[in-house]
Amino acid sequence: MMRTLFLGTVALAALSVAPAQAQVAASSRPGPAPGPVAAADTDDSLEIIVTAQKRSERLQDVPVAVSVVSGDMLARQGALSLEGAQYLVPSLNFRKSGTSINQSLFLRGVGTSTFSIAGEPSVSTVLDGVVLSRAGEAFSDLVDIERIEVLRGPQGTLFGKNSSAGVVNIVSKRPGDVLGGFAEGGLYLGNGTEYRARGAIDVPLSDNARSRITGFYGKYDGNIFNDAAGINRRVNGYERYGVRGMVEADIGESAKLTVIADWRQANDDCCAEVIGTAPTGVGALALAGINFQGDETRTIRQNLVTRTEETSWGLSAQLDAELGTQTVTSITAYRNYANREIRDGDWIGQPIAGIPQLHDDGPQTGSTFSQELRLTSPADQFVSYVLGAFYSHAVSERTFTRNVVSCNPAPAVAAVVPCGAAGAPPTSLFSGTANFGSTFDNVAVFGQSTINFSDRLRGIVGLRYTIDNLSVFHRRVTTPNVAGIPGVNRNFDQGVFNTSTPANINGDPLASNGAPFTTATNADNLSGKAGLQFDVNSDVMAYGTYSRGYKGPAYNIFFNLNANGTNVIAPETADSYEIGLKNVLFDGSLILNLAGYYAKYKNFQANNPDLVAGVVITRFTNAGDISTRGGELDLVWRPVTDFTITGGLAYTDARVDRFNAPPGAAVVPVGTPLAFAPKWKGSLGADYRWRTGAAVDLAFGVQASTQSSQLSLFDASALVRQQGLIDAYSLVDLQFAVVEKDDRFRLQFVVKNLFDQSFPAQITNGGPGGSLRYLIPREADRYFGVTGRYNF
Repeated sequence: MMRTLFLGTVALAALSVAPAQAQVAASSRPGPAPGPVAAADTDDSLEIIVTAQKRSERLQDVPVAVSVVSGDMLARQGALSLEGAQYLVPSLNFRKSGTSINQSLFLRGVGTSTFSIAGEPSVSTVLDGVVLSRAGEAFSDLVDIERIEVLRGPQGTLFGKNSSAGVVNIVSKRPGDVLGGFAEGGLYLGNGTEYRARGAIDVPLSDNARSRITGFYGKYDGNIFNDAAGINRRVNGYERYGVRGMVEADIGESAKLTVIADWRQANDDCCAEVIGTAPTGVGALALAGINFQGDETRTIRQNLVTRTEETSWGLSAQLDAELGTQTVTSITAYRNYANREIRDGDWIGQPIAGIPQLHDDGPQTGSTFSQELRLTSPADQFVSYVLGAFYSHAVSERTFTRNVVSCNPAPAVAAVVPCGAAGAPPTSLFSGTANFGSTFDNVAVFGQSTINFSDRLRGIVGLRYTIDNLSVFHRRVTTPNVAGIPGVNRNFDQGVFNTSTPANINGDPLASNGAPFTTATNADNLSGKAGLQFDVNSDVMAYGTYSRGYKGPAYNIFFNLNANGTNVIAPETADSYEIGLKNVLFDGSLILNLAGYYAKYKNFQANNPDLVAGVVITRFTNAGDISTRGGELDLVWRPVTDFTITGGLAYTDARVDRFNAPPGAAVVPVGTPLAFAPKWKGSLGADYRWRTGAAVDLAFGVQASTQSSQLSLFDASALVRQQGLIDAYSLVDLQFAVVEKDDRFRLQFVVKNLFDQSFPAQITNGGPGGSLRYLIPREADRYFGVTGRYNF
């Protein structure tokens, strides 16, 4: 307890290393500005430009709670993905999972956790204006990023249906007008060796056309050791590489075309779940020799390496054209995503008598075509507006196979007996394969206007009308039929629901399997936004808004689908109220933004305890009603040239208001906190550059974040919830850099997790012998790094 309090105090008192988040617009070309660039180090004022309302505006003029993190900050912190960004944005949390396809983001305590191929995230991720329709696509490497804008609370009016909790808007760096670029390499040591290389080059194509090519490569051994026979190496690492190309072309004096293409390959042997608590019975014997130390466990014994093989690519074209005083924007995009999940589902090193071996292999493919059209008026008229239309067609398909090796011990045998050995009966081998998929079609029209009643008072009105069509299919076949195999779960396959009756909704396990299941649904919705904003003076703006959020219908389509899981999951809606105060103080050197909010979610889409053949499992359902309320603070302060302080603090109270429990299942009590929603979370930090007057300058920094305890296991049982409680923890990073005076090169040294604070990213029950399983992130160990960068 004292350690946690000490580290929490250190974290809140420390200063994070971060280049200034201050940014200024840098474009006179037509259409929305291509994105901000870092403010000059000699400029002590702060000016942050965002596109949170689909036009380039000063952050201080936007009546939305927005956190902005610069790409340079992410790079210097060593943040590879949005998982790392969570330590810089207090309202943002990340649910780690065995593979990237099942990971998810949470904002203000609200997110979507599901294994279903027919469910969407509630935190939308937008990359260069293109909505990413699948949660897994959002966790690609953040390379050559200009900034990340985190919009908190429902953003359905301008960003659509899968933004009921918020939006993460990622903006890549744009091409420059002259030949130039950078090359960077990094080496990180400590609990596994990691190599990183990345670079970019700007190539002018003509007086009116520019291009930028970015490439990256990274490889990491992993932070967990798998000592199973035949493996005996580190896991939880990765090997990733990719490339992105961007071309901007001025078309005459009134239009600009931006074309972006990207490709990425990821081979992650992540994320193995360590068994953190001692099992009982055969499970304990099977894992004998592993030191069970809760979240400090770093050894597993699994004879299949859990991993993900992923390929993704995309192509987009954005046209911005001036028509009189209006700007027309068209964004056409296609994205392709392929993910193969390979998973050890028994968490032991060999099939033994009494514990079936479960090995899963689930390749998934997906493609999305989207088209957005917008008409944007000038901002300086009585009624300024953004009008638009959006269409998306997203198709996903998965073939998931579970291979099982099973045998039972002979009577009176109380030891680890490998299947097929003396003392164990003949081994039973069977396999189940399910082919399933979904098609989402979404059409919407939207508009949001600002009514300038006076120079100081403005009104905000917005509406979005959405039509959703969702169709799904599922077919599962087991070879041989599992009926009659002693000890095998009968719901492994039941032909989905073709043999169900009122008395046996899960179907007849003795019947033939493989009957296909298809269904479809549609929904429409009118959501919107209304509010007022008032300039108290030239440096202080106050606002209050009401927003209606919406997330479309879903189905629980996954491998082990049964009859009681074939119902449609109704759309989720949110009513959110937010007040905020945005301040520019001390002659523009300090930005201090405050926000308070309350949001009520109905028909909340979430994993929910359910019963199948008398066994409690989790199922994607309308879990009930929840609410979240809290307050947030963001600050950027540059008291003197070359010294920047950044920070944030979030208080979040997200809880259950009404719980839908299936027949026979326990009810999660009203008032139970939501998972991955710490009540307190904060970050604070600074970056100082000492200009020596010599050939090189010196830079110093420290980054700290802290959070209170949070639930990982969301269950009706208080005991189970307590077992899945992630304790409070704090992280502190240090940095030192040698920087050439004109920024041509930078040599940086970093210490990550200075106090070696161990913590789990997730705790799950259901391990062998009733044990708990822990996911341990890289950030849970102290490690060291050196990075060299050359700008040309």
